[in-house]
Amino acid sequence: MPEIRISQSARQSEPISATGQPNGKLVAAEASAIRRFLVGRGNSALADRGFHWLMVLCALSIFAIVVLIATELIVRSHLAWSQFGFGFFFKSFVDPQSKQTQYWDPNHGHFSALPFVFGTLVSSVLALLIAVPLAIGLAVYLTEMCPRWLRAPLAFVTELLAAIPSVIYGLWAVFKLVPLLRDHVNPWLVSLLGWTGLFSDDNPTGLGFLAAGVILAIMILPIISSLTREVMNAVPGSQREAVLALGATRWEMIRMGVLRNARIGIVGAVILGLGRALGETMAVTMVIGNTPQIQHSLLASGASMASVIANEYAEASGDLHLSALTEVGLALFLVTIIVNALARVLVWAVTRGAPAQVH
Repeated sequence: MPEIRISQSARQSEPISATGQPNGKLVAAEASAIRRFLVGRGNSALADRGFHWLMVLCALSIFAIVVLIATELIVRSHLAWSQFGFGFFFKSFVDPQSKQTQYWDPNHGHFSALPFVFGTLVSSVLALLIAVPLAIGLAVYLTEMCPRWLRAPLAFVTELLAAIPSVIYGLWAVFKLVPLLRDHVNPWLVSLLGWTGLFSDDNPTGLGFLAAGVILAIMILPIISSLTREVMNAVPGSQREAVLALGATRWEMIRMGVLRNARIGIVGAVILGLGRALGETMAVTMVIGNTPQIQHSLLASGASMASVIANEYAEASGDLHLSALTEVGLALFLVTIIVNALARVLVWAVTRGAPAQVH
């Protein structure tokens, strides 16, 4: 006699009456209601195709925006590019009267982005030197050592720093950070490390590369810390348990079982923070000093690629001046895209396949 099998799913989906027996009328009523809805809505093929292409259009619009921005920057920087070429980023000019090196002189048509590239790199590297140890230490504490009741509030406060507008950071730096550096930190650095030439006492204002680096470090700290925590949480718990089972201490477990496995993602987080530091405008403009010169001292005033655009674009003296500023913006745009893309690839290389975790 053939065996009759009833699937569990079909048995569970069948409505049961008050007497405990399957109720065929309820099944028929439910099926008829669904069928009436499907028949009454008409043909949905057109709506499905419309929805599909609408979503494709939304996705392609992101690429279109990037292409349009790059195209506009290239077109508007054509005049400076045709006149200066690649020399725009490394050449300098000598004033025949003062015999001093000039990099940016709109009155005489001399434009070179070298001091702005230099200022951007110096302030960003300083920010990384200050922010990276703090961000990694904070991420290690939150993921491995922090009590559960303190973890969520501390993570929230850290990420709250990323929501503060950059102009607020700049105002705080002007009224609090710059006087602190000018009156206390800079004299101490000059007396202790002045012999190196990196900390010379020739800027009494307190504005300069160091102030810009400190404010940038505060701004990129939540980015690096958040991504580092994400990467560390992606490390399997079996790695921690295996290291502890071999008799390692907590620090040894963190160093060998967590940080070593997450190092690529941490590098990606650092590079992503670098991308934020390279493009920061308002806060840096308010504290860097805005002097288009190359100085060896970290306490000296300087300028960044973003700050010169913010200061001079609205008051450019001619077409060549506007084109030169646009070329600086194009270089900053390309560098930022490359840096952020590299960082995302490194973070993805570690976190791919890792389940999402709630903190």
